[in-house]
Parts: sequence; C-alpha cells; structure tokens
Amino acid sequence: MLTNLPGTTRLLAPAAGTDLRGLPAVLRGRGENRCVIWLDELEGHLGEHGLTPALLAELVRLGVPVIATMNDEGYDAHRFGGQVRARLLAGVEPVELSSDWTEPELLRLEVGCGDPRLEAASTWRDGARVTEYLALAPELWDEWWRARRLNAHPHGHLLVRTAIDFARCGTDDAPVPSAVLRTACALYEQEAARAAREPFADALMWATAIRLGVAGMLIPGEAPDTWRVHSSLFSEAETRPGTPPVPLGLWLLAMEAMREAPPYLGVVLATAQIELAPLADGNPEIGLVLGRLHEATGEAEYAEKWFRHSADAGGIEAAGIVGSILADRGEAVPAIIYLERAAEAGDAEARSDLALLLADRAVYWLDRLGESGDEDARGAADMLRALLKTPPDNVKA
Repeated sequence: MLTNLPGTTRLLAPAAGTDLRGLPAVLRGRGENRCVIWLDELEGHLGEHGLTPALLAELVRLGVPVIATMNDEGYDAHRFGGQVRARLLAGVEPVELSSDWTEPELLRLEVGCGDPRLEAASTWRDGARVTEYLALAPELWDEWWRARRLNAHPHGHLLVRTAIDFARCGTDDAPVPSAVLRTACALYEQEAARAAREPFADALMWATAIRLGVAGMLIPGEAPDTWRVHSSLFSEAETRPGTPPVPLGLWLLAMEAMREAPPYLGVVLATAQIELAPLADGNPEIGLVLGRLHEATGEAEYAEKWFRHSADAGGIEAAGIVGSILADRGEAVPAIIYLERAAEAGDAEARSDLALLLADRAVYWLDRLGESGDEDARGAADMLRALLKTPPDNVKA
C-alpha cells in the first residue's frame, strides 16, 4: 500500500462481521478522497452481508482497492467449487506471503534494524520462524503475568517464574527436571503460599500447553520430564525494569541441576560473578553462594576467598567452612577463631572440628611440656593421644 497508493489515501478496516452493503454509498460520499479497504482474515467478512461478488464488482468500478488476508487452509476451503465464495475468490489476485524468512532477510535482521522487537526476534526466536516469534512473544508474557491472580493459575505462574530465573542464572537453553522446578517454587515463600491451592500437575499442564500452535511457556527438553522456559519470557524478564532478583538459593539449585553439564556449570558461575559479586559487600549470604559455586567448579582458591568474605561479614556457615579449611592446612590458631564463632552459633560440625583441633593442640603442648621433664604432662599427653588415636607431633605449631 505504501508503495502503490498516495500517502493521502485513507484506510478503512471494518471489524469482522460488519455489514458491508453500505460501503459504496459511504465511499461515493467521500468524493475525490481516495480510500482503500482492508479486510483482515477475510473469512470473517464473507456472507450475504459481507463481501460478495456484486459488492466487489461495485468497489472495483469505483476504483477502490480491496486488500484482504486469508490463511492457506481457508483459501483452499473456499476457493474451489461452485459456491458463491468460490466465485468471489476467483476474481481475486492472490499474493502468497510465506512466514519463512529468506537468508538475506535474516541477515538484515541480525545486522540490526533499530526495532527492538525485531532485534529480540533475531536473538531469541529459539528456532521458531520470526513471524511466529513476533506473534507469540507478547501473548506469552501477558498471559503469564495475569495468571498470578488467585482465580487464575498462581502455581503455573510461579512454575514459569522459577524457569525464567533458572534461565537468568545462565541456563537459558538447558532443560531442568520438573522436580527441580517444583523444589525451587518453595524459595518464593509468598508466591508459594498463594499457589498452594493449584495442584502441581495442573500448573505444569497449563505452563506447557501450546499457544497459537507454536509453543508453550515451558518447552520440553530431550530428556523425559525436563523443561526450559520459552526464550521470549527470559528475554522480556531480562529487559523489563523492576524484574525482581533471582533468589540466592536458586543459584545453588542451578549449580546442582547443571553439575553433570560442566559447560553450563561454568556459565552459571560466570553469570553469578557478574550479578552477585558487586552486591557482596556486607552480605554474607552472597559470599557463601559464590564460594559454593567456585567449589563446585573445582576453583578451591577462589572458593576459600569467598567463604572468608562471607565469614568476615558475619556468616556462620562460612565461618565453619573456613575454620575447617585452615585446620586441614595445619593453621590451628586462625582456624580456632573461625570454628569457635560457628560452634557458639550452634554449628554441630564446627563444634566437632573445634573439639578435635583443641584436643590435638593440647597433645602438642603437653608433649612440649613433657620434653621439659614434666612427667604428669607426658602422661596426660599419652592419655589424650590414646583417646584420639593420633601419633605424636601430628599437629603443626
């Protein structure tokens, strides 16, 4: 239309079911002002009160272009045969528009065109055709967002949100078992309470239902009962302002879910470094999570650094971890400081480690005292050693 009609041409786009019989009179009343008729999804404009062969002939006589759209199935169903609709379509010049984009079109899409919707389609269309992505993406987000209401699908909404947040951890194209998604829902305490009325099976069925014949909010993975979120939801969450942060516990769940897939595990760690490290000052929980992630990838030095960061910020669990690391290295004095803090907070493992460490230290110093001729000290050291079943001088000074 832009190419072949003057810019002053007016567009008339009646809704489906509109009585079109009065169109010629309306158009004659416009005088010299040109107009074009747009009938989207032509099937909704057919019938004795819609577009008929006689009405189309009159519009042609008036010089009014008529443009309509129709899918392949509808065209084939009405085009051939002797009925009135077949005679109408016989007078139409069809232009077939494929939903498959050509290589040059896709290349232009990748290069960038300044339209954020097309740029998102280029990046996140996830194997779908561009037109399918553009049709589905806004529908998925709007339906998902409204499903949070109590009378809708609050559990389904939460299930998809956990999948979105897994993707935000760096697993965007890695499927996650539904059992892990279900476990993750408990991390969102307020939302989980709202979702309790909807059974998990119903929530999963709703989240995986196919929309517009294209895809569901959750897409199945190759392994049975594994799912990943549709890329458009992840993309929208990443770019929409005000998206809540990923719960810290979910980073650890993502780590466990990706433990058998080292490349993804590394991506989870790299993503966490970007997202969490700038927020770690004064937050012991973040340091603990980063320490666990580095530990899972075998980066012991960085793991210890973050565990210390957490412990020094007041983290109890990290204090026990750091104390055990130092004790294993024979650095008893600083180890005792960390272990005592964790033990006093009720950490049972730290209490056990601390008790053994202090006993070993006692043996060490009793031995030194015995070397000075104190027989009581030597006897006490032997008694403690027998209890601990440790050889002499096994602890560094």
